[in-house]
Amino acid sequence: MNKQKITTKYIIYDLIAAIAVWVLFTIFRRAVNDAQLFPNVQIFFPKYDYYSSLIIYPLISIFIHYITGFYLQPHKHSIINTIVSTLTSASIISFAIFFALLLDDIVVSYRYYYYSIFVLFGLQFGITAILRILINNDTEQHYKQKKWQLNTLIVGTGANALKVATDLQKNSYKNTVCGFVEVNHSATTVYKEKILGNFQQIDNIIATCQADEVIIALENPDELQLFHYINALFRHNIEIKFTPRLYEILTGSARIGKMGFQPLVSLTEIHMPDWQIAVKRLFDVVVSFLMIIMLIPAFIYFAVIIKKDSKGPVFYWQERIGRNGKPFQILKFRTMYTSSENGTPKLSSPNDSRITNIGRILRKYRLDELPQFWNVIKGEMSIVGPRPERKYYINQIIEQAPYYCLLYKIRPGLTSWGPIKIGYSDTIEKMIERLNFDIIYMENMSIVNDIRIMVLTVEILFNGKGM
Repeated sequence: MNKQKITTKYIIYDLIAAIAVWVLFTIFRRAVNDAQLFPNVQIFFPKYDYYSSLIIYPLISIFIHYITGFYLQPHKHSIINTIVSTLTSASIISFAIFFALLLDDIVVSYRYYYYSIFVLFGLQFGITAILRILINNDTEQHYKQKKWQLNTLIVGTGANALKVATDLQKNSYKNTVCGFVEVNHSATTVYKEKILGNFQQIDNIIATCQADEVIIALENPDELQLFHYINALFRHNIEIKFTPRLYEILTGSARIGKMGFQPLVSLTEIHMPDWQIAVKRLFDVVVSFLMIIMLIPAFIYFAVIIKKDSKGPVFYWQERIGRNGKPFQILKFRTMYTSSENGTPKLSSPNDSRITNIGRILRKYRLDELPQFWNVIKGEMSIVGPRPERKYYINQIIEQAPYYCLLYKIRPGLTSWGPIKIGYSDTIEKMIERLNFDIIYMENMSIVNDIRIMVLTVEILFNGKGM
């Protein structure tokens, strides 16, 4: 199944719908005013700017569809979800166009004027919903005819793994079990010919069967064992689920995807509504772009004083681990003397002799991290999210806190709840303490909490509590 293909199809059909809506709405406005559909009543004098509005209206429509979160996971939408989402976006589009464009018309009769907004809403909702339902039905048919399928790989070969596979075959026409993965030569209940190999070969197995999701279905796994497998799976950017233990059931982490199918705990699902995820990303890009533009004079000033203060480059690139456990190069102003580590990572402290004079000031107010707005624009980071760590320290953290891999499901950020509570972490113990606060943030992600964290961060910056 090509998820991107489904998303692209929805966008194209939504563009077609928006163009059709605006053409029909323009015809309606002309007919009402010019043909006098309502005798002896001149409703309004529309300002016809047909060609530009024919471009503007579809773009506004696609933008609003995006911020409602519809395009994030359209392959998972049911018909009911599709209708509700279309109803929401149609309402927003209609009122946005009404206040942005139609209020410029010269109004004679408000009664009939307001009819226009209901006509626009009806056209927008009706045409868009019909086309989306056609796509939805076509997608369902592709699944039922097995032209598309969710290739599901099951880690485990025991009774629990067999039960998961049986439930999938009975209750989900979308999922196809492509095979099982053996773990430490454990007891085998499934058909041996369906075992694709040992977990040590997981990279090749996932690539060979083109897995879309992995379900860990072991027999009473302990925490260390479970997170060992999860760590190895996150870097593949696929859905990861596991059969719940008593703890997950009692804490409500287990979710029922379909009636009749046993509950599973999703490790890659973000606890944030799709519309908030879309708005968060839009906010990140817009704010980061504006900040870089506004801070150009400051960047030039910092570049000059860094160069004067010590020899070496102005910027410092360092590999960090980001979303899905993938490495990226984080960008910072250089605050240490060159060759400070000599190949061996070492945590910094407030009195670290490796920090330059200007670097100490930059760190105190966290100004050294301003270039990371570029990482945000590139999609490697977010403004609010757990601070990314280096692989060298992650390996040490995982020895004591194997659940660190849970942070891989969201973008790391410039600031988060962890750095606010702990500040700079100069020991592994502090890193783990900060991790716990970041886990709390991740489980309670929302636009409101992001705003709170940003406000607290600004307060820390002004008070010079960066170190």
